[in-house]
Amino acid sequence: MGLKNFLKHNIYTKNIYSYLSNTKKKYLKDLERKKNLSCKFSFINRSNNSDKLCIVLAGYKNFLIPSVMGRLKKFAPDDIDVCIITSGKWSEEISLLCKKNNWSYLSTKRNNVSLAQNIAINLHKSAKYIFKLDEDIFITKNYFSKLLTAYQMSKDTTYYNCGVMAPTIPINGFGHVRILEHFNLVDFYHKTFGQLKIAAGPERKIESDPQLARFMWGDKMVCDGREYSLPSIDKMNEVFEKMESTIESCSIRFSIGAILFERKLWEEMNFFHVSDGTDMGADEVQLCEFCMIKSKPIMISENIVVGHLSFGQQNESMKEYYLNNKDKFTI
Repeated sequence: MGLKNFLKHNIYTKNIYSYLSNTKKKYLKDLERKKNLSCKFSFINRSNNSDKLCIVLAGYKNFLIPSVMGRLKKFAPDDIDVCIITSGKWSEEISLLCKKNNWSYLSTKRNNVSLAQNIAINLHKSAKYIFKLDEDIFITKNYFSKLLTAYQMSKDTTYYNCGVMAPTIPINGFGHVRILEHFNLVDFYHKTFGQLKIAAGPERKIESDPQLARFMWGDKMVCDGREYSLPSIDKMNEVFEKMESTIESCSIRFSIGAILFERKLWEEMNFFHVSDGTDMGADEVQLCEFCMIKSKPIMISENIVVGHLSFGQQNESMKEYYLNNKDKFTI
């Protein structure tokens, strides 16, 4: 046996190789973590070191601030730390809003949503539960307490190891079907928009059709001489809140505009991976992939309803609709 093979098969050498391999893996992991947190930022800290943190990605749809932030102010409990994030910009309007509401404000120099969220979570060392919201999500009464209860219940009442808990959202590949089913609007949908499926993607009507987005927000439509409409998200939330609590696993890609997860999940992921560009949607892909691979599915609580303004192809039309119908959005 040559020296090389002897060293390869020698138990002591194996231990050395194993040690060096593990050391290299740890080094690479630490290097990756550093990369996922490296960015110049400005942080105004008003946290109370709560174990519950709500981070909100904002700064690019400021026309929604009165409604979205008004709901956050009304419905966020005192025991939750709120941190508003503007990725790649400083917003004086949001800075003043945070000061007024005693919220923390994080502004990152680089515009990368994965990086911005990593920094925000890392800055809040005491946070065990992370509520993440996008700036076009309209929360409703008892949102935080019900979502946390649903997350904790899922461990005891389902066969799943829940990775992420989310509410029912009308403009969402999963949620729109549940909403239409409950209000007996499936036949109407078939006649007006075509086949109804639980599915996500820009080719789906729920993510592309402005008329459907307006209908999900309460706009009236006529089919076969009959008028159809949905109640406001606040009325929907009241209706669903009274139902028996149902938690379902999400079998499709989920748009993560409103979610709850634990810090340990984020740490197990080695944070959100930061790549080039703004990373728009990359955090969603990573979270969905990680939860599926690790058998920690995204779960949906059907006794919580929140609103989502629209998806990309609907945005221009829905901005106009919002500005002309603020009563449907403002609490």
